[in-house]
Amino acid sequence: MQMSEHVTIDDRLKGPLSGVRVIEMGQLVAGPFVGSRMADFGAEVIKVESPGQGDAMRRWGHHRYKDQSLWWPVLARNKKTVSANLREKRGQDLMRRLIKTADVLVENFKPGTLEKWGLDPESLHIINPGLIIARVSGFGQTGPYSSRPGFASVGEAMGGLRYINGFPDQPPPRTGISL
Repeated sequence: MQMSEHVTIDDRLKGPLSGVRVIEMGQLVAGPFVGSRMADFGAEVIKVESPGQGDAMRRWGHHRYKDQSLWWPVLARNKKTVSANLREKRGQDLMRRLIKTADVLVENFKPGTLEKWGLDPESLHIINPGLIIARVSGFGQTGPYSSRPGFASVGEAMGGLRYINGFPDQPPPRTGISL
């Protein structure tokens, strides 16, 4: 595309996901990381947090600025936030209203959590048949390991990455970034 006097700065900053609405029910790193990448590409991302304390990443880690984790601005940038207690009917009803207007849902709860709240994919597709649902979990939604936590350190160890990292006379270290 050649620059012309008809192209505005706003047009150049929109990104390929401009016009896409994402509801992020993510917590900690995996789900919010997906949401932040989508926001970086121009999607409108609405992050749903627990009332009172919000996402645990607000408090995670030793390095802080203005009483917040340094990770929080990285994972929350370019997002809107809303607070909802998804264990209660009122919070579940709010989610259903948000889902009606969404293009994508990103979640990384323990498998079975959405189903327990009546927000399973089948029910959500009745509300919004075109909804794309991204379910992030370490071991999938079904199968023998599905109930196990799936943090980066677990994947690094199970995949052998920690074994080949570091020094022979020391314990296996973490990789430089989360996988």
